[in-house]
Amino acid sequence: MGLFDRLRGRAARTGGSGGAGRRATLDRAAERADLSHLEQFVATRRGVEGYVEPRTAVTEATIVLVAADGEWTRRRIGGPDVARRLSRELTIPVYDAQVTGYPQRMRDWSKDHRPPTTR
Repeated sequence: MGLFDRLRGRAARTGGSGGAGRRATLDRAAERADLSHLEQFVATRRGVEGYVEPRTAVTEATIVLVAADGEWTRRRIGGPDVARRLSRELTIPVYDAQVTGYPQRMRDWSKDHRPPTTR
């Protein structure tokens, strides 16, 4: 059974994707495509670390994966517990972005890979 299958089973037991007592957001929940993308990112890059971002009134919880060269990707995730479980399955470290912040290499990569501006 895959991670997404376990999450779907949990949602069914709690009466929906949000569970009891969760506030609604304007965003969609994590989907299998999100988890597949994260798995593929880890499989094709070295030195990947995860940074969990909390849910907000607008978006569900997300995880940012950052490779050793600073390349990064962000996808929805079912929450911090799911991020920790995913990190164990993918054997990558995971951090709380609110506590640790983001690595400098991520900012450097973003600066170097900005789309060209037109004037």
